[in-house]
Amino acid sequence: MSTHRVTAVNGLCALALLAGALVAEAQTPDAVVQRIKAGAPFQQAAAFLDSDYDRFVRELIALTEIPAPPFKEDARGAAYLKMLQDAGLTDVERDPEGNVMGVWKGVGGGTSMLAVLSHLDTVFPEGTNVTVKKNGTRLSAPGIGDDTRALAMMLTAIRAMRAAKLQTRDDILFVGNVGEEGEGDLRGVKYLLTKGKYKDRIRQMVAIDGGDQGNMTTGALGSKRYRVTFKGPGGHSYGAFGLVSPSLAMGNAIAKFSRVQVPTKPKTTFNVGVVGGGTSVNSIPVDVFMEVDMRSESPQELLKIEATFKQLVAQAVDEENKARSIELGSISADVKLIGDRPSGKTGDDTILVQTVTSVVKSYGLTPSYETSSTDSNIPISMGIPAVTIGRGGPGGRGHSLDEWTDVEKKGAVRAAEVAVTIFLANAGAP
Repeated sequence: MSTHRVTAVNGLCALALLAGALVAEAQTPDAVVQRIKAGAPFQQAAAFLDSDYDRFVRELIALTEIPAPPFKEDARGAAYLKMLQDAGLTDVERDPEGNVMGVWKGVGGGTSMLAVLSHLDTVFPEGTNVTVKKNGTRLSAPGIGDDTRALAMMLTAIRAMRAAKLQTRDDILFVGNVGEEGEGDLRGVKYLLTKGKYKDRIRQMVAIDGGDQGNMTTGALGSKRYRVTFKGPGGHSYGAFGLVSPSLAMGNAIAKFSRVQVPTKPKTTFNVGVVGGGTSVNSIPVDVFMEVDMRSESPQELLKIEATFKQLVAQAVDEENKARSIELGSISADVKLIGDRPSGKTGDDTILVQTVTSVVKSYGLTPSYETSSTDSNIPISMGIPAVTIGRGGPGGRGHSLDEWTDVEKKGAVRAAEVAVTIFLANAGAP
């Protein structure tokens, strides 16, 4: 090969490398976010959010005042389904588990899908007064922040995207899901990703559940929850004194469990949160129960504390049967799993986390990352990139009767803008 030809080939290679570098630079999350925000359609969406503010507040109040106790989200789900239809989504439906959802159609042929979730349920039992109290822009009511504000923000974001005729490459599945709180055990997202009609298309997920939009949950805090029922023959506290007692067996189990040493890194915890049972103060109980919560950032440590717990329950039963009379029957323990949330992590190097980080920084927020128990636990455990983002707005007293959120207009509109940017950047805005 001649010297001139070698020089030409080398020159072409250098140009190709330079072009590749420029393309790679253009596709960085920062560049994508800047391009989206600079576009006229996005500016139109931002203007719409400002004009839609009053409706956002009305819908937040209306949804909050529809009770959604654990396992009884149907009424709120029905109302939210109608709102998703009115927002202009297609294929709006309720699945067999109770999740309500609709599809934002992308232009890329429908092979890939971003799921965006806000949960319908609250922690409050049936009969709780959920009337919203107003003090200026501060609204107070059980569940108004967690997670009802996210539901309302999702609606205004969808309307803004539609009004501005924004486009995405991928479809976006917007979901009001059930079963995030407590013993709901993430049943809504579990169904969505293992049995739902879109389970094979969802490639990444964003859950909206939290306050500060700079804070992202990228780590899934695993947990195991058990209800243990101790049973025995029972009897009169005086006349049958000396017989084995379920309450004494349970007390021994709790005492043993309280002395277990767990690591601080990875953080591992346990708690006996509920105890109950018995008939009267002067009766040896026939049965008593306790509910136990164990958590760890590490799947291995969670398995260890779970195994230790079961072993200690068995020891306490055995010791009670040896300590007192089993003439009329012995003590037994029914150990029932009532909650199982897997752990894991979405890596900081994933495009999803990098993109959400770029969005957060573009609005002057300081990104931070945490491990928590949210709907993202399930996709993370399945290898699907997922992150839980905040709904924005000042708020506090979550899971209490005086829960509150502030809907000051500038902050509320800005929070919805952040959410729209995250949706567009991760669904591939053309």
